[in-house]
Amino acid sequence: MELNTVIIALTFLAYFTLVLAIGWYAFQRTANLTDFILGGRRLSSGTAALSAGASDMSGWLLLGLPGLAYTTGVRSLWLAGGLLLGTWLNWLLLAKRLRAFSEAYGNALTLPEFLANRFGDDGGWLRAISAFFILLFFLIYTGSGLVAGGKLFESVFGLPSLWAVAAGASAVLLYTAVGGFLAVSWTDVLQGLLMAAALVAVPVMAFGSAGGLELGLTRVEAVNPNLFEPFTGADGAALGLVGILSLAAWGLGYFGQPHILARFQAISSVTAVDRARRIAVSWVAVTLTGAVLVGLSGVLVLDTPLTADNREKVFIELVNLLFHPVIAGICLAAILAAIMSTADSQLLVSSSAFTEDFYRTLLRHEAGPRELVAVGRGAVVVLASLAFLMALNPETTVLDLVGYAWAGFGAAFGPVVILSLYWPRMTRRGALAGILTGGITVVVWKQLVGGLFDIYELLPGFLLSLAAIWITSLSDHTQRAKLTAGFRQALQ
Repeated sequence: MELNTVIIALTFLAYFTLVLAIGWYAFQRTANLTDFILGGRRLSSGTAALSAGASDMSGWLLLGLPGLAYTTGVRSLWLAGGLLLGTWLNWLLLAKRLRAFSEAYGNALTLPEFLANRFGDDGGWLRAISAFFILLFFLIYTGSGLVAGGKLFESVFGLPSLWAVAAGASAVLLYTAVGGFLAVSWTDVLQGLLMAAALVAVPVMAFGSAGGLELGLTRVEAVNPNLFEPFTGADGAALGLVGILSLAAWGLGYFGQPHILARFQAISSVTAVDRARRIAVSWVAVTLTGAVLVGLSGVLVLDTPLTADNREKVFIELVNLLFHPVIAGICLAAILAAIMSTADSQLLVSSSAFTEDFYRTLLRHEAGPRELVAVGRGAVVVLASLAFLMALNPETTVLDLVGYAWAGFGAAFGPVVILSLYWPRMTRRGALAGILTGGITVVVWKQLVGGLFDIYELLPGFLLSLAAIWITSLSDHTQRAKLTAGFRQALQ
Protein backbone atom coordinates (compact mmCIF):
# COMPACT_ATOMS: atom_id res chain seq x y z
CA MET A 1 0.00 0.00 0.00
CA GLU A 2 1.38 3.45 -0.92
CA LEU A 3 2.34 5.89 1.81
CA ASN A 4 -0.35 8.37 0.73
CA THR A 5 -3.02 5.70 0.99
CA VAL A 6 -1.78 4.70 4.45
CA ILE A 7 -1.98 8.32 5.66
CA ILE A 8 -5.53 8.67 4.31
CA ALA A 9 -6.48 5.37 5.93
CA LEU A 10 -5.15 6.58 9.30
CA THR A 11 -7.17 9.80 8.92
CA PHE A 12 -10.31 7.76 8.26
CA LEU A 13 -9.55 5.58 11.29
CA ALA A 14 -9.24 8.66 13.51
CA TYR A 15 -12.53 9.95 12.18
CA PHE A 16 -14.27 6.62 12.80
CA THR A 17 -12.90 6.53 16.33
CA LEU A 18 -14.24 10.00 17.06
CA VAL A 19 -17.78 9.34 15.84
CA LEU A 20 -17.93 6.01 17.66
CA ALA A 21 -16.85 7.76 20.85
CA ILE A 22 -19.69 10.25 20.35
CA GLY A 23 -22.06 7.33 19.80
CA TRP A 24 -20.95 5.66 23.04
CA TYR A 25 -21.36 8.91 24.99
CA ALA A 26 -24.86 9.32 23.55
CA PHE A 27 -25.64 5.73 24.55
CA GLN A 28 -25.08 6.76 28.18
CA ARG A 29 -27.67 9.54 27.74
CA THR A 30 -30.34 7.33 26.09
CA ALA A 31 -32.75 6.00 28.71
CA ASN A 32 -36.06 5.60 26.86
CA LEU A 33 -37.71 5.67 23.45
CA THR A 34 -38.15 9.45 23.48
CA ASP A 35 -34.40 9.82 23.94
CA PHE A 36 -33.67 7.23 21.22
CA ILE A 37 -36.05 8.76 18.65
CA LEU A 38 -35.96 12.52 19.40
CA GLY A 39 -33.13 13.03 21.90
CA GLY A 40 -35.59 14.05 24.60
CA ARG A 41 -36.58 17.15 22.55
CA ARG A 42 -33.57 19.08 23.84
CA LEU A 43 -31.51 20.02 20.76
CA SER A 44 -30.01 23.51 20.77
CA SER A 45 -30.49 25.89 17.81
CA GLY A 46 -27.04 25.21 16.39
CA THR A 47 -27.26 21.45 16.76
CA ALA A 48 -30.74 21.30 15.22
CA ALA A 49 -29.70 23.53 12.30
CA LEU A 50 -26.45 21.74 11.44
CA SER A 51 -28.00 18.32 12.04
CA ALA A 52 -30.89 19.13 9.69
CA GLY A 53 -28.49 20.41 7.02
CA ALA A 54 -26.02 17.55 7.28
CA SER A 55 -28.72 14.87 7.34
CA ASP A 56 -30.37 16.57 4.35
CA MET A 57 -27.44 16.83 1.98
CA SER A 58 -25.84 13.35 2.12
CA GLY A 59 -23.09 12.07 -0.18
CA TRP A 60 -24.75 13.60 -3.22
CA LEU A 61 -23.57 17.06 -2.05
CA LEU A 62 -19.92 16.10 -2.55
CA LEU A 63 -20.42 13.56 -5.33
CA GLY A 64 -23.72 14.00 -7.19
CA LEU A 65 -24.00 17.81 -7.34
CA PRO A 66 -20.32 18.46 -8.24
CA GLY A 67 -20.69 15.75 -10.91
CA LEU A 68 -23.78 17.52 -12.28
CA ALA A 69 -21.98 20.89 -12.30
CA TYR A 70 -18.95 19.29 -13.97
CA THR A 71 -21.07 18.10 -16.90
CA THR A 72 -23.76 20.82 -17.12
CA GLY A 73 -22.13 23.95 -15.66
CA VAL A 74 -24.27 26.76 -14.23
CA ARG A 75 -27.41 24.85 -15.24
CA SER A 76 -26.93 23.06 -11.93
CA LEU A 77 -27.78 26.34 -10.18
CA TRP A 78 -31.45 25.73 -10.97
CA LEU A 79 -31.27 22.70 -8.68
CA ALA A 80 -29.11 24.44 -6.06
CA GLY A 81 -31.36 27.52 -6.04
CA GLY A 82 -34.48 25.39 -5.62
CA LEU A 83 -32.87 23.60 -2.66
CA LEU A 84 -31.81 26.84 -0.99
CA LEU A 85 -35.30 28.34 -1.34
CA GLY A 86 -36.85 25.10 -0.13
CA THR A 87 -34.62 25.06 2.95
CA TRP A 88 -35.60 28.59 3.90
CA LEU A 89 -39.32 28.02 3.38
CA ASN A 90 -39.23 24.73 5.26
CA TRP A 91 -37.73 26.35 8.36
CA LEU A 92 -39.95 29.43 7.99
CA LEU A 93 -43.30 27.69 7.46
CA LEU A 94 -43.06 24.33 9.22
CA ALA A 95 -40.48 24.34 12.02
CA LYS A 96 -42.34 26.29 14.71
CA ARG A 97 -45.73 24.77 14.05
CA LEU A 98 -44.50 21.20 13.82
CA ARG A 99 -42.56 21.60 17.09
CA ALA A 100 -45.68 22.90 18.84
CA PHE A 101 -48.23 20.64 17.15
CA SER A 102 -46.28 17.40 17.57
CA GLU A 103 -46.11 18.02 21.31
CA ALA A 104 -49.71 19.21 21.58
CA TYR A 105 -51.02 16.13 19.77
CA GLY A 106 -50.01 13.49 22.30
CA ASN A 107 -46.26 14.28 22.33
CA ALA A 108 -45.93 12.47 18.98
CA LEU A 109 -42.44 11.08 18.41
CA THR A 110 -42.72 10.13 14.72
CA LEU A 111 -44.37 11.71 11.70
CA PRO A 112 -46.92 8.85 11.32
CA GLU A 113 -47.80 9.17 15.02
CA PHE A 114 -48.34 12.92 14.64
CA LEU A 115 -50.62 12.42 11.64
CA ALA A 116 -52.54 9.68 13.46
CA ASN A 117 -53.08 11.89 16.52
CA ARG A 118 -53.85 14.98 14.45
CA PHE A 119 -56.61 13.25 12.47
CA GLY A 120 -57.98 10.76 15.02
CA ASP A 121 -56.75 7.64 13.22
CA ASP A 122 -58.56 5.10 15.38
CA GLY A 123 -58.30 2.29 12.83
CA GLY A 124 -54.54 2.75 12.38
CA TRP A 125 -54.64 2.87 8.57
CA LEU A 126 -53.17 6.36 8.26
CA ARG A 127 -50.31 5.49 10.61
CA ALA A 128 -49.55 2.17 8.93
CA ILE A 129 -49.60 3.57 5.37
CA SER A 130 -47.40 6.50 6.41
CA ALA A 131 -44.90 4.11 7.98
CA PHE A 132 -44.95 1.91 4.86
CA PHE A 133 -43.97 4.78 2.55
CA ILE A 134 -41.28 5.91 5.00
CA LEU A 135 -39.74 2.45 5.02
CA LEU A 136 -40.01 2.11 1.22
CA PHE A 137 -38.41 5.39 0.25
CA PHE A 138 -35.81 5.35 3.01
CA LEU A 139 -34.53 2.00 1.79
CA ILE A 140 -33.90 3.69 -1.57
CA TYR A 141 -32.43 6.79 0.08
CA THR A 142 -30.13 4.85 2.41
CA GLY A 143 -29.05 2.74 -0.57
CA SER A 144 -27.87 5.96 -2.25
CA GLY A 145 -25.65 6.72 0.73
CA LEU A 146 -24.11 3.29 0.65
CA VAL A 147 -23.48 3.62 -3.10
CA ALA A 148 -21.64 6.88 -2.36
CA GLY A 149 -19.65 5.15 0.37
CA GLY A 150 -18.76 2.36 -2.02
CA LYS A 151 -17.47 4.83 -4.61
CA LEU A 152 -15.36 6.54 -1.96
CA PHE A 153 -13.70 3.40 -0.62
CA GLU A 154 -13.31 1.96 -4.11
CA SER A 155 -11.58 5.12 -5.40
CA VAL A 156 -9.33 5.71 -2.41
CA PHE A 157 -8.38 2.19 -1.34
CA GLY A 158 -9.08 0.17 -4.48
CA LEU A 159 -11.51 -2.08 -2.63
CA PRO A 160 -13.89 -4.30 -4.62
CA SER A 161 -17.39 -2.84 -4.77
CA LEU A 162 -18.82 -5.40 -2.31
CA TRP A 163 -16.25 -4.64 0.39
CA ALA A 164 -16.36 -0.92 -0.28
CA VAL A 165 -20.13 -0.73 0.30
CA ALA A 166 -19.86 -3.01 3.34
CA ALA A 167 -17.23 -0.75 4.94
CA GLY A 168 -19.44 2.31 4.65
CA ALA A 169 -22.52 0.46 5.92
CA SER A 170 -20.72 -0.93 8.97
CA ALA A 171 -19.52 2.48 10.12
CA VAL A 172 -23.00 4.02 10.02
CA LEU A 173 -24.63 0.99 11.58
CA LEU A 174 -22.43 0.91 14.68
CA TYR A 175 -23.00 4.34 16.17
CA THR A 176 -26.62 4.72 14.98
CA ALA A 177 -27.76 1.48 16.61
CA VAL A 178 -25.87 2.28 19.80
CA GLY A 179 -26.42 5.99 20.34
CA GLY A 180 -29.76 6.74 18.68
CA PHE A 181 -30.90 10.29 17.93
CA LEU A 182 -28.40 12.06 20.17
CA ALA A 183 -25.48 10.25 18.55
CA VAL A 184 -26.88 11.07 15.10
CA SER A 185 -27.41 14.75 15.92
CA TRP A 186 -24.09 15.33 17.67
CA THR A 187 -22.10 13.60 14.94
CA ASP A 188 -24.07 15.62 12.38
CA VAL A 189 -22.62 18.83 13.84
CA LEU A 190 -19.09 17.54 13.38
CA GLN A 191 -19.92 16.19 9.92
CA GLY A 192 -21.69 19.37 8.82
CA LEU A 193 -18.72 21.55 9.74
CA LEU A 194 -16.34 19.15 8.00
CA MET A 195 -18.45 19.13 4.83
CA ALA A 196 -18.58 22.93 4.71
CA ALA A 197 -14.82 23.25 5.26
CA ALA A 198 -14.04 20.78 2.47
CA LEU A 199 -16.42 22.42 0.00
CA VAL A 200 -14.76 25.78 0.63
CA ALA A 201 -11.17 24.49 0.61
CA VAL A 202 -11.30 22.50 -2.65
CA PRO A 203 -12.54 25.26 -5.00
CA VAL A 204 -10.35 27.87 -3.24
CA MET A 205 -7.28 25.71 -3.86
CA ALA A 206 -8.34 24.82 -7.41
CA PHE A 207 -9.13 28.35 -8.57
CA GLY A 208 -6.19 29.72 -6.58
CA SER A 209 -3.85 27.56 -8.64
CA ALA A 210 -5.38 29.14 -11.76
CA GLY A 211 -4.86 32.74 -10.63
CA GLY A 212 -8.13 33.38 -8.81
CA LEU A 213 -11.85 32.76 -9.21
CA GLU A 214 -12.51 35.27 -12.00
CA LEU A 215 -9.62 34.16 -14.15
CA GLY A 216 -10.36 30.51 -13.42
CA LEU A 217 -14.01 30.85 -14.48
CA THR A 218 -12.89 32.64 -17.65
CA ARG A 219 -10.64 29.69 -18.48
CA VAL A 220 -13.48 27.24 -17.80
CA GLU A 221 -15.70 29.22 -20.17
CA ALA A 222 -12.98 29.01 -22.82
CA VAL A 223 -13.05 25.20 -22.53
CA ASN A 224 -16.82 25.07 -23.11
CA PRO A 225 -18.89 28.29 -23.30
CA ASN A 226 -22.09 26.27 -22.95
CA LEU A 227 -21.21 25.57 -19.31
CA PHE A 228 -22.11 29.20 -18.55
CA GLU A 229 -25.46 29.17 -20.33
CA PRO A 230 -28.25 28.58 -17.75
CA PHE A 231 -30.82 27.73 -20.43
CA THR A 232 -28.81 25.17 -22.38
CA GLY A 233 -27.00 21.92 -21.74
CA ALA A 234 -23.24 21.40 -22.06
CA ASP A 235 -23.80 20.30 -25.67
CA GLY A 236 -25.67 23.49 -26.51
CA ALA A 237 -29.14 21.89 -26.56
CA ALA A 238 -31.90 24.05 -25.06
CA LEU A 239 -32.82 23.14 -21.49
CA GLY A 240 -36.48 24.03 -21.94
CA LEU A 241 -39.27 24.56 -19.44
CA VAL A 242 -39.45 20.87 -18.52
CA GLY A 243 -35.77 20.82 -17.60
CA ILE A 244 -35.94 24.02 -15.56
CA LEU A 245 -39.05 22.92 -13.64
CA SER A 246 -37.51 19.50 -13.00
CA LEU A 247 -34.39 21.01 -11.43
CA ALA A 248 -36.07 23.81 -9.46
CA ALA A 249 -38.83 21.48 -8.21
CA TRP A 250 -36.32 19.73 -5.93
CA GLY A 251 -37.04 22.50 -3.41
CA LEU A 252 -40.59 21.21 -2.93
CA GLY A 253 -39.20 18.01 -1.49
CA TYR A 254 -38.15 19.60 1.79
CA PHE A 255 -41.66 19.77 3.19
CA GLY A 256 -41.98 15.98 3.31
CA GLN A 257 -38.55 14.69 4.42
CA PRO A 258 -39.09 12.83 7.74
CA HIS A 259 -35.41 12.95 8.75
CA ILE A 260 -35.40 16.77 8.44
CA LEU A 261 -38.82 17.22 10.04
CA ALA A 262 -37.60 15.18 13.03
CA ARG A 263 -35.13 18.01 13.81
CA PHE A 264 -38.03 20.44 14.01
CA GLN A 265 -39.76 18.14 16.50
CA ALA A 266 -36.57 17.71 18.55
CA ILE A 267 -35.49 21.34 18.92
CA SER A 268 -35.60 22.54 22.52
CA SER A 269 -38.32 25.17 22.06
CA VAL A 270 -40.28 27.19 19.53
CA THR A 271 -38.24 30.27 20.43
CA ALA A 272 -35.03 28.54 19.33
CA VAL A 273 -36.27 28.12 15.75
CA ASP A 274 -35.46 31.60 14.38
CA ARG A 275 -31.77 31.32 15.25
CA ALA A 276 -31.65 27.77 13.93
CA ARG A 277 -33.18 28.91 10.62
CA ARG A 278 -30.47 31.53 10.09
CA ILE A 279 -27.72 29.01 10.80
CA ALA A 280 -29.28 26.34 8.58
CA VAL A 281 -29.87 28.59 5.56
CA SER A 282 -26.34 30.04 5.81
CA TRP A 283 -24.82 26.55 5.93
CA VAL A 284 -26.84 25.39 2.92
CA ALA A 285 -25.91 28.48 0.89
CA VAL A 286 -22.18 27.97 1.55
CA THR A 287 -22.17 24.23 0.81
CA LEU A 288 -24.31 24.38 -2.34
CA THR A 289 -22.17 27.18 -3.77
CA GLY A 290 -19.03 25.23 -2.92
CA ALA A 291 -20.35 22.06 -4.56
CA VAL A 292 -21.12 23.85 -7.84
CA LEU A 293 -17.68 25.51 -7.83
CA VAL A 294 -16.04 22.13 -7.22
CA GLY A 295 -17.66 20.81 -10.39
CA LEU A 296 -16.59 23.83 -12.45
CA SER A 297 -13.04 23.71 -11.07
CA GLY A 298 -12.83 20.08 -12.18
CA VAL A 299 -13.23 21.27 -15.78
CA LEU A 300 -10.34 23.67 -15.18
CA VAL A 301 -7.88 21.46 -13.28
CA LEU A 302 -8.31 17.88 -14.49
CA ASP A 303 -6.25 17.21 -17.58
CA THR A 304 -8.11 14.02 -18.51
CA PRO A 305 -11.87 14.59 -18.75
CA LEU A 306 -14.02 12.32 -16.61
CA THR A 307 -16.44 9.97 -18.32
CA ALA A 308 -20.18 10.05 -17.64
CA ASP A 309 -19.78 7.00 -15.39
CA ASN A 310 -17.05 8.69 -13.33
CA ARG A 311 -18.30 12.28 -13.19
CA GLU A 312 -19.45 11.85 -9.57
CA LYS A 313 -15.80 11.29 -8.58
CA VAL A 314 -14.72 14.84 -9.53
CA PHE A 315 -14.39 15.91 -5.87
CA ILE A 316 -12.27 12.84 -5.08
CA GLU A 317 -10.01 13.42 -8.08
CA LEU A 318 -9.44 17.08 -7.17
CA VAL A 319 -8.65 16.28 -3.54
CA ASN A 320 -6.07 13.67 -4.51
CA LEU A 321 -4.49 16.05 -7.02
CA LEU A 322 -4.41 19.27 -4.98
CA PHE A 323 -3.69 18.36 -1.36
CA HIS A 324 -1.09 16.75 0.87
CA PRO A 325 -2.25 13.27 1.98
CA VAL A 326 -3.13 14.46 5.50
CA ILE A 327 -5.38 17.27 4.20
CA ALA A 328 -6.67 14.96 1.46
CA GLY A 329 -7.64 12.45 4.12
CA ILE A 330 -9.60 15.12 6.00
CA CYS A 331 -11.36 16.29 2.82
CA LEU A 332 -12.21 12.74 1.79
CA ALA A 333 -13.48 12.13 5.31
CA ALA A 334 -15.96 14.91 4.52
CA ILE A 335 -17.53 12.62 1.91
CA LEU A 336 -17.76 9.95 4.54
CA ALA A 337 -19.29 12.53 6.88
CA ALA A 338 -21.90 13.49 4.29
CA ILE A 339 -22.80 9.86 3.71
CA MET A 340 -22.96 8.96 7.38
CA SER A 341 -24.83 12.11 8.45
CA THR A 342 -27.74 11.25 6.16
CA ALA A 343 -27.71 7.47 6.27
CA ASP A 344 -27.75 7.45 10.07
CA SER A 345 -30.77 9.78 10.16
CA GLN A 346 -32.60 7.71 7.57
CA LEU A 347 -31.95 4.47 9.41
CA LEU A 348 -33.07 6.02 12.68
CA VAL A 349 -36.32 7.45 11.27
CA SER A 350 -37.06 4.13 9.54
CA SER A 351 -36.33 2.28 12.77
CA SER A 352 -38.60 4.69 14.65
CA ALA A 353 -41.42 4.16 12.16
CA PHE A 354 -41.11 0.39 12.50
CA THR A 355 -40.85 0.42 16.30
CA GLU A 356 -43.52 3.01 17.07
CA ASP A 357 -45.90 2.67 14.17
CA PHE A 358 -45.80 -1.07 13.52
CA TYR A 359 -44.38 -2.96 16.48
CA ARG A 360 -45.95 -1.09 19.41
CA THR A 361 -49.13 -0.03 17.64
CA LEU A 362 -50.01 -3.29 15.90
CA LEU A 363 -48.08 -6.05 17.69
CA ARG A 364 -47.10 -5.21 21.28
CA HIS A 365 -49.14 -2.46 22.93
CA GLU A 366 -47.70 -3.42 26.32
CA ALA A 367 -44.03 -3.26 25.28
CA GLY A 368 -41.85 -1.44 27.81
CA PRO A 369 -39.16 1.21 27.18
CA ARG A 370 -36.22 -1.21 27.19
CA GLU A 371 -37.94 -3.61 24.82
CA LEU A 372 -38.80 -0.80 22.40
CA VAL A 373 -35.25 0.56 22.37
CA ALA A 374 -33.95 -2.97 21.73
CA VAL A 375 -36.42 -3.44 18.87
CA GLY A 376 -35.38 -0.05 17.47
CA ARG A 377 -31.73 -1.04 17.46
CA GLY A 378 -32.55 -4.37 15.83
CA ALA A 379 -34.57 -2.59 13.14
CA VAL A 380 -31.53 -0.42 12.33
CA VAL A 381 -29.50 -3.56 11.66
CA VAL A 382 -32.17 -5.15 9.43
CA LEU A 383 -32.86 -1.97 7.45
CA ALA A 384 -29.15 -1.34 6.92
CA SER A 385 -28.76 -4.88 5.60
CA LEU A 386 -31.59 -4.39 3.09
CA ALA A 387 -30.16 -1.06 1.92
CA PHE A 388 -26.76 -2.75 1.56
CA LEU A 389 -28.22 -5.34 -0.83
CA MET A 390 -29.87 -2.57 -2.86
CA ALA A 391 -26.59 -0.66 -3.12
CA LEU A 392 -24.71 -3.55 -4.73
CA ASN A 393 -26.01 -2.68 -8.23
CA PRO A 394 -22.86 -1.27 -9.91
CA GLU A 395 -24.84 0.75 -12.47
CA THR A 396 -26.63 2.84 -9.85
CA THR A 397 -25.75 6.55 -9.52
CA VAL A 398 -26.03 8.49 -6.28
CA LEU A 399 -28.07 11.34 -7.75
CA ASP A 400 -30.62 9.02 -9.38
CA LEU A 401 -31.36 7.18 -6.13
CA VAL A 402 -31.51 10.39 -4.11
CA GLY A 403 -33.83 11.98 -6.67
CA TYR A 404 -36.26 9.06 -6.56
CA ALA A 405 -36.45 8.90 -2.76
CA TRP A 406 -36.55 12.70 -2.43
CA ALA A 407 -39.51 12.86 -4.81
CA GLY A 408 -41.29 10.04 -2.99
CA PHE A 409 -41.11 11.77 0.38
CA GLY A 410 -41.81 15.22 -0.98
CA ALA A 411 -44.95 14.14 -2.85
CA ALA A 412 -46.31 11.68 -0.28
CA PHE A 413 -45.80 13.80 2.84
CA GLY A 414 -45.08 17.41 1.82
CA PRO A 415 -48.66 18.52 1.06
CA VAL A 416 -50.01 16.49 3.99
CA VAL A 417 -47.65 18.09 6.50
CA ILE A 418 -48.19 21.64 5.19
CA LEU A 419 -51.98 21.42 5.23
CA SER A 420 -52.09 19.53 8.55
CA LEU A 421 -50.37 22.53 10.15
CA TYR A 422 -52.31 25.29 8.38
CA TRP A 423 -55.73 24.01 7.26
CA PRO A 424 -58.13 23.15 10.10
CA ARG A 425 -60.69 21.59 7.72
CA MET A 426 -58.35 18.83 6.57
CA THR A 427 -59.54 15.33 7.53
CA ARG A 428 -58.12 11.84 8.00
CA ARG A 429 -59.47 10.67 4.64
CA GLY A 430 -57.90 13.72 3.01
CA ALA A 431 -54.53 12.86 4.57
CA LEU A 432 -54.82 9.25 3.38
CA ALA A 433 -55.75 10.40 -0.13
CA GLY A 434 -52.78 12.78 -0.23
CA ILE A 435 -50.18 10.23 0.92
CA LEU A 436 -51.42 7.51 -1.43
CA THR A 437 -51.81 9.84 -4.42
CA GLY A 438 -48.40 11.46 -3.96
CA GLY A 439 -46.51 8.24 -3.31
CA ILE A 440 -48.14 6.23 -6.09
CA THR A 441 -47.77 9.08 -8.60
CA VAL A 442 -44.00 9.17 -8.01
CA VAL A 443 -43.65 5.42 -8.41
CA VAL A 444 -45.72 5.33 -11.62
CA TRP A 445 -44.37 8.57 -13.15
CA LYS A 446 -40.81 7.32 -12.65
CA GLN A 447 -41.48 4.45 -15.07
CA LEU A 448 -42.80 6.69 -17.88
CA VAL A 449 -40.72 8.65 -20.40
CA GLY A 450 -41.26 11.21 -23.13
CA GLY A 451 -42.96 14.60 -23.31
CA LEU A 452 -44.72 15.60 -20.11
CA PHE A 453 -43.40 12.50 -18.33
CA ASP A 454 -39.86 13.88 -18.50
CA ILE A 455 -40.78 16.34 -15.74
CA TYR A 456 -39.25 15.36 -12.40
CA GLU A 457 -41.83 13.13 -10.73
CA LEU A 458 -41.87 15.23 -7.56
CA LEU A 459 -43.75 18.10 -9.22
CA PRO A 460 -46.79 16.17 -10.53
CA GLY A 461 -46.83 14.02 -7.38
CA PHE A 462 -46.87 17.10 -5.15
CA LEU A 463 -49.60 18.88 -7.11
CA LEU A 464 -51.83 15.80 -7.40
CA SER A 465 -51.40 15.11 -3.68
CA LEU A 466 -52.52 18.67 -2.88
CA ALA A 467 -55.56 18.26 -5.08
CA ALA A 468 -56.46 14.89 -3.54
CA ILE A 469 -56.27 16.30 0.00
CA TRP A 470 -58.35 19.33 -0.88
CA ILE A 471 -61.10 17.50 -2.75
CA THR A 472 -61.37 14.58 -0.30
CA SER A 473 -61.37 16.77 2.82
CA LEU A 474 -64.05 19.11 1.49
CA SER A 475 -66.30 16.15 0.69
CA ASP A 476 -65.70 14.48 4.08
CA HIS A 477 -68.15 15.87 6.67
CA THR A 478 -67.79 13.18 9.35
CA GLN A 479 -64.76 14.51 11.24
CA ARG A 480 -64.52 18.14 10.27
CA ALA A 481 -66.01 19.85 13.37
CA LYS A 482 -64.05 17.75 15.86
CA LEU A 483 -60.77 18.14 13.99
CA THR A 484 -61.23 21.88 13.60
CA ALA A 485 -61.72 22.29 17.35
CA GLY A 486 -58.60 20.26 18.09
CA PHE A 487 -56.59 22.29 15.57
CA ARG A 488 -57.56 25.59 17.21
CA GLN A 489 -56.70 24.22 20.64
CA ALA A 490 -53.23 23.17 19.41
CA LEU A 491 -52.58 26.69 18.13
CA GLN A 492 -53.11 28.19 21.59
